[in-house]
Amino acid sequence: METVRERLAKVLLESREPLTIYQLQALVNTELKPSELYDELEHVKKTLKRMRYRLEIVPATCKKCGYVFSDREKLKKPSRCPRCKSERIEPPKFFVTSS
Repeated sequence: METVRERLAKVLLESREPLTIYQLQALVNTELKPSELYDELEHVKKTLKRMRYRLEIVPATCKKCGYVFSDREKLKKPSRCPRCKSERIEPPKFFVTSS
């Protein structure tokens, strides 16, 4: 039986397109909450680095004003936009590239 982290890494390595946390949650078939899955992704990021891969992030964007959270270091989705204060945020997407 594979762990959640192993399944996350496998799904990311096999994916041909960037995936949101919700897509990952469905593909990994886990009952973890998205916030817990973000924590697991932090560990997967380190594992992938040891395997000579890199977890890339398509930044979150505000659905109201289009603000892009490009300078963000955390993997989690921001709670609201610093520009317009909207809470309608498109979550970041994740994909893997080789180093």
